[in-house]
Amino acid sequence: MPKDNSIKSVLIIGSGPIVIGQACEFDYAGSQAARSIREEGIEVILINSNPATIMTDPTMADHIYLLPLTTKSIVQILKEHPQIDAVLPTMGGQTALNLCLEADEKGIWEDFNVKLIGVDVNAINITEDREQFKQLLERIGVGAAPAKTATSFLKGKEIAQEFGFPLVIRPSFTLGGTGAAFVHTKEEFDEKLTYGLEMSPIHEVLIDKALIGWKEYELELLRDKNDNVVIICSIENMDPMGIHTGDSITVAPAMTLSDTTFQKMRDMAILMMRSIGNFAGGCNVQFAVSPDDKEDIVAIEINPRVSRSSALASKATGYPIAKIASKLALGYHLDELQNQITKSTSALFEPTLDYVIVKIPRWNFDKFEGSDRTLGLQMKSVGEVMGIGRSFQEALHKATQSLEIKRNGLGADGKSYKNYEQIIEKLTFASWDRVFVIYDAIQMGIPLSRIHEITKIDMWFLRQYEELYQIEKEISKYKIDSLPKELLLEAKQKGYGDRQIAHMLGCLESQVYKLREEQNVKRVYKLVDTCAAEFTAKTPYYYSTFEADIETADGKRYVDNESIVTDKKKVVVLGSGPNRIGQGIEFDYSCVHGVLAAKECGYETIMINCNPETVSTDFDTADKLYFEPVFWEHIYDIIRHEKPDGVIVQLGGQTALKLAEKLDRYGIKILGTSFDALDLAEDRGRFSELLTELKIPFPQFGVAENADQASALADVLDFPLLVRPSYVLGGQGMKIVINKQELEEHVIDLLKNIPGNKLLLDHYLDGAIEAEADAICDGENVYIIGIMEHIEPCGIHSGDSNATLPPFNLGEFVMQQIKDHTKKIALALRTVGLINIQFAIKDDTVYIIEANPRASRTVPFIAKAYGEPYVNYATKVMLGKNKVTDFKFNPQLKGYAIKQPVFSFSKFQNVNKALGPEMKSTGESILFIDDLKDDQFYELYSRRKMYLSK
Repeated sequence: MPKDNSIKSVLIIGSGPIVIGQACEFDYAGSQAARSIREEGIEVILINSNPATIMTDPTMADHIYLLPLTTKSIVQILKEHPQIDAVLPTMGGQTALNLCLEADEKGIWEDFNVKLIGVDVNAINITEDREQFKQLLERIGVGAAPAKTATSFLKGKEIAQEFGFPLVIRPSFTLGGTGAAFVHTKEEFDEKLTYGLEMSPIHEVLIDKALIGWKEYELELLRDKNDNVVIICSIENMDPMGIHTGDSITVAPAMTLSDTTFQKMRDMAILMMRSIGNFAGGCNVQFAVSPDDKEDIVAIEINPRVSRSSALASKATGYPIAKIASKLALGYHLDELQNQITKSTSALFEPTLDYVIVKIPRWNFDKFEGSDRTLGLQMKSVGEVMGIGRSFQEALHKATQSLEIKRNGLGADGKSYKNYEQIIEKLTFASWDRVFVIYDAIQMGIPLSRIHEITKIDMWFLRQYEELYQIEKEISKYKIDSLPKELLLEAKQKGYGDRQIAHMLGCLESQVYKLREEQNVKRVYKLVDTCAAEFTAKTPYYYSTFEADIETADGKRYVDNESIVTDKKKVVVLGSGPNRIGQGIEFDYSCVHGVLAAKECGYETIMINCNPETVSTDFDTADKLYFEPVFWEHIYDIIRHEKPDGVIVQLGGQTALKLAEKLDRYGIKILGTSFDALDLAEDRGRFSELLTELKIPFPQFGVAENADQASALADVLDFPLLVRPSYVLGGQGMKIVINKQELEEHVIDLLKNIPGNKLLLDHYLDGAIEAEADAICDGENVYIIGIMEHIEPCGIHSGDSNATLPPFNLGEFVMQQIKDHTKKIALALRTVGLINIQFAIKDDTVYIIEANPRASRTVPFIAKAYGEPYVNYATKVMLGKNKVTDFKFNPQLKGYAIKQPVFSFSKFQNVNKALGPEMKSTGESILFIDDLKDDQFYELYSRRKMYLSK
């Protein structure tokens, strides 16, 4: 049956700002859905309040509403667009599902004659209401953990008495495990039960017997109107039950599952999906399996929507789940749709993997002082990375190299834990860095049986770790000039980086690279092809690996490289790696626009990134995608293979920028602003000399390398002082200190965490107003795309400030200084592309805080507010295709746009919520107001000093 021709206009509900538990994977899903539905000639109307994402880009839908996700907004849209026939709520995570339910309860869909597609209300209710879900499992004969529902404190106490400890408390209708908790003792039960009841919007919790130590699996399913079901991917959590899947290290395909148990699990998942309602779309099912020979299976939950795991499964298999799910919601059958990668098989063909995927979450605990860092049922990670390899070991290493936490992989980098008690504690209370600690434990000689007993991680995974350590031990016996080729090749096949091998051999990374070149141990690139090469893939989506030489009958030796290099002019765009606080989805937005602009200029575009949640790693965004760590060794090999005209570094945030120095040193062309200019802006000494020359004021500052120097500087600069390390992002380690004792404590703490770094001490302009400007410069002409004024006073990180576009109370004299300073600095830095400059304004004098000659957090916001494709223009300037004067700028904004930060403090009880110079927000929303008399503006302005921490 082809699509439902009665549907002419669809409303897609987005997921709102990025929060812990709901990140960019839903913007990826929403973007795919919008494209997929528009391909069918159907109008798409979109609501989402997040300005930083590609999903809310004007090119994505016919009408985009950057409005708060409320039923009031839904009614407004439905009144403006009476032609809307259907709503698709399955692409915007829990936020969209909850909003859809609320609108249904209020009768809004009925009033406007709008039907739900992709899911039905019953399915949402059954799967979200823990009690209904439990009854359904009993009815269809699928195992579940013993559990009962409580809607009051008293009822909860009765259940606990009946079951005994340990227990799990799970609130209904929450996201990312909010409010979920393990309870081991009677003493902690009362507090956690109260919190769970508060967190649930319907004040209901499910209390179940804890399946501690059971193995956890997920299946991703798609189903059509004809009741055809495909299982896209099986995912195994390396961490056992008890750690939220969003915080678990996950592996695809499942590694330690017997075939009979897998078949049983498939049947159960299909049965569950068919029994929750008659709808067509995507589903995610989670199971627990007993860790004994019986392999009993228990269903944990089913989500009738695309999920975090479906973004991962899409990238892992190359099967675009959200895209196909949207077509199924329109009425198509799976066998009528094409596999997007082979273009010759149908979407009913289940993907097969001939490689291994490992996902590792990325945390930001350092931003939440006093937070509980142990992992549990409530998700705490802010992003994730994915590694692709020919073996679990290679994929694991590539994932650890992608995290950007100053590790070169597992072990062999001088950063191992050496303290027995500390290692045991980190294994016992699941720590965020447990992936590294397991290796350290094996290195220390702790037996695998003991590690298994503590962590309950399957022995198969632990043996994989042990093998890795054996290789490190073996290589450490050699020196660089005696290392056998076989051993070097084996280490590379298992994912060890050149830096790690150099550490084992006691030599330089460059020497290992040279040895690899001499011995022809080189990376080869393989296609991600959904069907284990049974059919030809048409999609250029690659990962790297190492292979032994193949010898042909005539004695020729070669390695099989599936990435064919064309003779077109090429450009490489470096992605921004995993989402984290300080570097989020806004840089992915910039990268995608950079790729699209370079295509328009006639370049073959090559994207390098390792974040499975984003649009930049979609297989059809760039002409070629290398799903690889944004890690020097991998990038250098790709550049040597592809020989691009140049590399764009200024769109991928600090991740890409940090690689500029190496690219410059190796003679690789950086497109746009030169490395020297990037470095000049980061080096406070050089930058202040430039400002002095330009006669532009800046707060008095000094550079210190130890506590004594800092103390001497304080006498000259005077308190309060702003202390920060150089070359960091999101204000990491920044603090305002008001006396010598605070100064000494902070300096010692910083140098302990970032040894060898220079510290910058600025006189803090107390009570100043903060503002920032973004501009595009071609080296000769400067166009200021936007000036924003922060509502909070100077001292709160710009990412955490509410900010207005245009400014609301800066006089003409101050505005002129901002414009003059911006133009002078952009030209003096010889900027080619984007630049962001931050100012502090005191007594009508505009001081420079810092300049960043790169895409900033605010560029997508300004682009959305003014309706102009600024990143597209800036990329064309970087490529030398256009001058700034070639563009006809025509910003459209009635009234003001306010950038509002969003925080995820609810995930961390007892955390200091005070704001300061270090960024803590996980996302942002946009608010449009007509004038400053608006109540929402008045409220923000009246609270502006509430959270400032010194």
